[in-house]
This record gives sequence, C-alpha cells and structure tokens, in this order.
Amino acid sequence: MLLEALIALLIFAFAVLGLVGLQASMTRASSGAKYRADAAYLASDLVGTMWTDSRNLARYDARQCASHPPCLRWQERVRERLPAGTGQAVVSATDPGQVTVKLTWQAPSEEARQFETTTAVNPNPAP
Repeated sequence: MLLEALIALLIFAFAVLGLVGLQASMTRASSGAKYRADAAYLASDLVGTMWTDSRNLARYDARQCASHPPCLRWQERVRERLPAGTGQAVVSATDPGQVTVKLTWQAPSEEARQFETTTAVNPNPAP
C-alpha cells in the first residue's frame, strides 16, 4: 500500500511539473505576441507621423533622424516599449515617398526579433 501511494505521488509530481512547464511556455508566447503587437503599433505610429509631416519626409531617414525632433521622440518610444529596442526608417532615394520602417528587439534569454514594413507616403500639398 505504501508503494502504491509513492507511485501515485510520483505521477502527481510529474503532472505538476508538466503544468509548470506549460505555464512558462504560455508566458513566453504571450510576451512575444505583445512585443510583436507593440512593434506593429510603433511602425504604424511613425508612418502616421510621416504622413502629417510629409514635407520633411527625408528627415525621417536613419541618416538624418538625429536632427529631427519627431523622429527622435519616436525612437525614444521604441526604446521604452521594446526590450533592447531600436528603430529606423529608410526613405528611398530612387522611389519618391517609399519608406521602410524596421524595428528590432531582444527579450531576455531569447533571440533577436525584427519587424519591417514598407509603405508609400505621398507629400501633402503646400497650403
């Protein structure tokens, strides 16, 4: 009878360990989904800012971003919302208005991830 109780306890312990592993896996997946959603939101936010400030579109390019306050504020939001996050925009020199937004981040104990989107931003007419 004592042996049966020990075997039952062993089976129960394995079941609990399996549930703990499943919970950890679900937490990791949930965090990954949140970071992907944040990256998509941040990219969309920058594209929206570019649309409203389309006369300064070239200043959002990675080479000129440091001198344009709206771009700097966006990069700061990227660093705040994504772990080890960086973001940049590349404004095409050959295709007017084409913009590629790229974000990268790395959650603790995971590999680096990235989100990239390309869109066209047409300049607003001068008033």
